Amino acid sequence: MLWLAPGTFFEEIGPFGVRNDHYMGDLATFYLAFGAAGLVAVVRAGWRVPVLTVAFVAQALHTINHAIDIGETDPGWLGPATLIGVAASTVLVGWMLRVAGR
Repeated sequence: MLWLAPGTFFEEIGPFGVRNDHYMGDLATFYLAFGAAGLVAVVRAGWRVPVLTVAFVAQALHTINHAIDIGETDPGWLGPATLIGVAASTVLVGWMLRVAGR
């Protein structure tokens, strides 16, 4: 959605700061690459720990960024709600990494 409909993404999911479609498209390309690597990791066990490690670090940094900008959304409730969602996904990826590392 970020890549195909940056305006909708910005208005409905991530109304932080000033909208910049180019940077949102750049960010989307990284997410698409992570998704492609994740799909490869589904069938190649040797990819799982490295891909999940990078994903975990990225999500942890994403969580920190949302914590810093928690009060920058309009409507205001969206900042805390997004932080909870991003933090929950970080915990999920961490759990997946732990299981894959066994």
